[in-house]
Amino acid sequence: MNQKILIGIIAVIVLVAGSVVAIRHHKSAASAAQDPGTSVGVKELLSEAAQDEAQGDKLKAKEAYDKIISNYPDYDKIQEVQDKLGQLNIDLIFSPAPIPSKTISYEVVPGDSLGKLAKQYNTTVQLIKRANNLKSDVIRAGETLRIWTAPFNILINKSQNVLFLKSGDEVLKIYHVSTGKDNITPVGTFKIATKIENPVWFRDGGAPVPSESPENELGTRWMGFTDPHYGLHGTIHPDQIGQQATAGCVRMLNKDVEELFDILPVGTQVVIQN
Repeated sequence: MNQKILIGIIAVIVLVAGSVVAIRHHKSAASAAQDPGTSVGVKELLSEAAQDEAQGDKLKAKEAYDKIISNYPDYDKIQEVQDKLGQLNIDLIFSPAPIPSKTISYEVVPGDSLGKLAKQYNTTVQLIKRANNLKSDVIRAGETLRIWTAPFNILINKSQNVLFLKSGDEVLKIYHVSTGKDNITPVGTFKIATKIENPVWFRDGGAPVPSESPENELGTRWMGFTDPHYGLHGTIHPDQIGQQATAGCVRMLNKDVEELFDILPVGTQVVIQN
């Protein structure tokens, strides 16, 4: 065989072998990032969380999910864990379960009403009712109620079109939202000033649109900010969630804004950032 051809064949073999080694090394490095320790640790915690939930211990399940997010932020399915934790946190907020540092057990005294207690503890009538499985606004002296006392706050990130429901620094749930076209949603710190169920839409230059109309852009709930022109509301355009598509307000899916409406009292801080 011609010596030049032989040298060429050897060179090709060396290059191919080198490529195989490089590919194997890349795969090995990629699996090291997700490494056996990560997958084993996450698998164990997910198993713990599932077992705790099956046994009705949602607080312990929450601890397991919190550990995954804190200890394994590079886990390739971390978004799924965040979604599970978010729903679990909402379930806990609406449950009768006592949560240390966030809830109290209150014994009703003569003269109490749900409105009075909601104002006293900076919560909502809806949250007290849902957490205590109350079918009406009637409460009786001697009755024991579980009341949420930890303040909530909202952080909205316009570039990602996400809303964070928080208690202090703890993120409880992440929601997808729509913000203003051309980045017009204002940046700053606001408070929820008004709350309206099934709002009428007073559109510019047109007749008011009733709450039941399929053309009502506000959806099923309105929470107005201290800037009177903007607020958080539902939508008739669920396909636009995640986009900059509004006239400046923050839109949510109706089921999501209804959830927050029951949780957030007037005066809740809202921070909007780019």
